[in-house]
Amino acid sequence: MSTRITRDELAARIAADIPEGAFVNLGIGAPTLVANYLPDDLEIILHTENGLLGMGPAPASDRVDPDLINAGKQAVTALAGAAYFHHADSFAMMRGGHLDVCVLGAFQVAQNGDLANWSTGALGAIPAVGGAMDLAIGAKDVYVMTDLLAKDGSPKLVASCTYPLTGVGCVSRVYTDHAVFDVASEGFRVREAFGDNTVESLAALTGLELS
Repeated sequence: MSTRITRDELAARIAADIPEGAFVNLGIGAPTLVANYLPDDLEIILHTENGLLGMGPAPASDRVDPDLINAGKQAVTALAGAAYFHHADSFAMMRGGHLDVCVLGAFQVAQNGDLANWSTGALGAIPAVGGAMDLAIGAKDVYVMTDLLAKDGSPKLVASCTYPLTGVGCVSRVYTDHAVFDVASEGFRVREAFGDNTVESLAALTGLELS
């Protein structure tokens, strides 16, 4: 049995955890896939930081409206009743605690919930903070969607972040291609392991004590 699930399967797994009536922001990159898996029978309102409330899934290739994009400049759809507003109003919603959930990518997540996702600090690296800091401190729940391991094989779940921080103690849950982890007072707690992963095998991959 495989030890990993696909990016789309992970997006569907995250979508299943978003409650009805939630106001949700999906970060740039992989988190935008979550929009394609939200249940049709639940009302979940998607917010984009460039000024749209009521975003729908990605359009079919022959239904693209160049005026409808998300913060990552990807084509999106607008659901019935959608609203458009100024960028400043959008950030006021984010900073004012009006979002229930945000889904962000990450370079590292520390076991106390610290998040690093805007820069590796490498010389010449282009920082890309966007609205991540505002979302990290403003959303009631911060979900991270990421691979468990970086391309070089190093774990993205760490004892403490070595990259510049986006937010301190802000992450609620981490969804990876190997397992779902809750951030608890004692560190990472395995909420669900995929395939033949176990708490022990995940601990070996991350080098952390897991529960």
